[in-house]
Amino acid sequence: MEIKVCNYKPNEILKFIRQNSNITQEELAKKIGKSKNWVKNNEQGINRYFFEDLIKVADICDVDIIIKDRKKVQR
Repeated sequence: MEIKVCNYKPNEILKFIRQNSNITQEELAKKIGKSKNWVKNNEQGINRYFFEDLIKVADICDVDIIIKDRKKVQR
């Protein structure tokens, strides 16, 4: 599955990955060494996670994060 992250807010990406991996906020929190409140607050957009945190979530949920160069539009 591929999603274009530019169409989502950071909190939506985290929630999307977790929900599509069928794990609860509490399960994810335990697996990445964070509190359930950390997961909840990041999914609600109250807090902002670091890219390193997203990498941990992706590893736990067996999701690949691919960063592509944007091609410049010729004018």
